[in-house]
Amino acid sequence: MGDADDAGFREFVTRQRGALLRTAYLLTGDHGRAEDLVQTALLETYRRWGRVAGRGDPTAYVRRALVTTATSWRRRMSSTEQVVETLPERGCDDRYRERDDAVLRALRELPPRMRAVVVLRWYEDLTEAATAEALGCSVGTVKTQAARALARLRVALADERPMTSSGGQPWTSGT
Repeated sequence: MGDADDAGFREFVTRQRGALLRTAYLLTGDHGRAEDLVQTALLETYRRWGRVAGRGDPTAYVRRALVTTATSWRRRMSSTEQVVETLPERGCDDRYRERDDAVLRALRELPPRMRAVVVLRWYEDLTEAATAEALGCSVGTVKTQAARALARLRVALADERPMTSSGGQPWTSGT
């Protein structure tokens, strides 16, 4: 890779790192795994940077790498995870809504594809078409997965509090 490509990649990482970490955290529910996930996705992207950057904005490529890698890790870890009796106390209050314990627990209960749709549609604010492209599926699949995921989240969070988007409006499955 040439100096211009390296500089372009560094600029992309500098600009998108926070957003990618947020997406990875929502997909994994763990800060350490989120950082590992972003690093893995960026390594994959760096190896193909010339091709990826030549197609326009590489953000969609990296998001897809995040989702596919997180899904792969989840499958692999499902047989090796250890259940603990109690969770450690949280060190501080988090100001980000998406890190609310109840929301994270409900997100973790969703199957990987549904979780990816929710994260990309409502946390990353992608359109249905952009979400479908990022996941390599049809818009109809995104709509179906979104509707099913939101129904599950509503049930899971019914006793917690009214579910709203970051703008304070109730979540709906519409665009």
